[in-house]
Amino acid sequence: MLIKNPKDILSKYWGHEGFRPLQEDIITNVLDKRDTIALLPTGGGKSICYQIPAIASEGIAIVVSPLVALMKDQVATLKEKGIKALSIPSGIPFTELDALLDNCIYGNYKMLYTSPERLQQEIVLERIKQMNVSLIAVDEAHCISQWGHDFRPSYLEISKLRDLKPEAPVMALTATATTKVLADIEEQLSLVTPKLFKTSFIRPNLTYTVQYAQDKNYSLLQLLKAEKRSALVYVRNRKATTTTAHFLNSNGITASYYHGGLSKGARTENHNAWISNKNKVMVGTSAFGMGIDKKDVDIVIHTEIPDSIENYFQEAGRAGRENQPSTAVLLYNENDEIRLKNQFVAVIPSVPSVKNVYKRLLNYFRIAYGEGTDVSFPFNFSTFCQTYKLKTILTYNCLQVLDRNSILKLSKEFSKKATITFKVSDVALTYYLLKNPSFNGIVKTVLRTYGGVFEQVVTINHGVIANKSGASIEAVHKVLVTLDQDDILDYDHENFDSTITFLCPREDDRTINRISHHIKAQALTKTKQINSVRSYLSNKNTCRTIQLLAYFEEHITKPCGRCDVCLEHTNKIKKNDSAAISAVILEQLKKKPASSRELCALNFSEKEILSALKLLLEQQKIIITPANTYTII
Repeated sequence: MLIKNPKDILSKYWGHEGFRPLQEDIITNVLDKRDTIALLPTGGGKSICYQIPAIASEGIAIVVSPLVALMKDQVATLKEKGIKALSIPSGIPFTELDALLDNCIYGNYKMLYTSPERLQQEIVLERIKQMNVSLIAVDEAHCISQWGHDFRPSYLEISKLRDLKPEAPVMALTATATTKVLADIEEQLSLVTPKLFKTSFIRPNLTYTVQYAQDKNYSLLQLLKAEKRSALVYVRNRKATTTTAHFLNSNGITASYYHGGLSKGARTENHNAWISNKNKVMVGTSAFGMGIDKKDVDIVIHTEIPDSIENYFQEAGRAGRENQPSTAVLLYNENDEIRLKNQFVAVIPSVPSVKNVYKRLLNYFRIAYGEGTDVSFPFNFSTFCQTYKLKTILTYNCLQVLDRNSILKLSKEFSKKATITFKVSDVALTYYLLKNPSFNGIVKTVLRTYGGVFEQVVTINHGVIANKSGASIEAVHKVLVTLDQDDILDYDHENFDSTITFLCPREDDRTINRISHHIKAQALTKTKQINSVRSYLSNKNTCRTIQLLAYFEEHITKPCGRCDVCLEHTNKIKKNDSAAISAVILEQLKKKPASSRELCALNFSEKEILSALKLLLEQQKIIITPANTYTII
């Protein structure tokens, strides 16, 4: 029986008796069939705002999101609650896609999660025509605006849903958007007099701090040792997740790590160890955290400078979900300005750089002029860059531009491409499986998925087999290797970084000229975002909260009183007053000897402490002990 009261749904499925600010108003507006824009900060409970209307309405809600991991997590969570939901995963054969879409029409499902790219497929659009669509929800809606921090041209395809289902209300959700972006969202989604619901970005319980750290590992340890509960550490790349987690574990702080290249099993294991508090710290790239609602995170630490205020604000906001006093710390030193130039500014794709990479790709795969539509190739990124002596980061960013503008599709995960053919009869295979029952699930999945494997060479996809059998890709590979060794089948395989699928015919410069305005707009936006991060780091006169809120056009005048800027201003000792700093150091050393690092815990910068120590040594008021600590003479 359909439950229509939002509070009853909230209580039954989520166990809550009351909504967070604005949630109920947003849900009511959607149930009244009105277009809606919900601008809620990270942790504001955006997903509830479309999930409850979907459950309360006849038909199925279509949820468009670019976050594959988030879609999977939400579908799994909804299923656990007994709510029928599904998503369209990548890499599935046509027959499976066909069956999934049939389920949406006839299976009484409440929610269909899909990526915007799927809306370019004719079969998907045709089936949506047949669905009783109750709501169209667009998550991460800022992606539709070229002025947003993560513009994705594929989001422009979402407007097709409005044409197909004009009677269904459209809901746009985002955590970070300026007035300009909000206007763009309204226009691009063809929203009809939408009502904007916007909460304040102020998080009174969250202190934002920028901390100078010559030795970031040491500072990281000190920060984490001071926290009793859960912590989240953001690093720049995949390698840093593993090295940082290993460093923390070797220093007595339990840590998991997470990045997009981990197998599904490893991601789940590491995630669960952190969620259950078996491990105190999660070290992740920006791929981690979206949709994660862990309430006991007391500190979020960035060891590298983020590429935009939007991303930083969203990631920092994952602390303090229970409204407990929490901290977001951004560690930096002199090397970060160089990193900003090398990692961000120098690798912003320009029209010439995108054209160069695109032409190299076409030549690399020997695609003739006018050809190349919907053809796929295994792609070794490192080999490609080495072949043409291309800069890896800039090249990758150019590939991202081509991907987002639907010139090609670049798979984001490592994959293995292979062919198989069985050398024995089906009867002989049956006897073999009786002796090796552990292979049963994977082999039968192969037989169900691919026809003709006894008669001809068939190309297989390890990811599809893994998903259907519930095994890991590595397990699928090992079973096939064993079958090959046992002379049951021929298994030819090769490893590649990824797969590239060209989506339009080769037209060289003309192909890129059509999207050149998008490339230029994105380059300008990216440059402005990086300059905003620079300004945030260098501005030591304005409260950090005031700075961040001003970026999102919310203006307050009252300082937080807790950030590094506020503490510096309230410190009675003037900056560069070396005599006064020396007096504080001497007072501290009267208690016990201390290292320079321990003295840096005082309310002064590392440079000020080191300068004062040098002066005290010259005045022969202190000495350095054999233990490398300072003590009074």
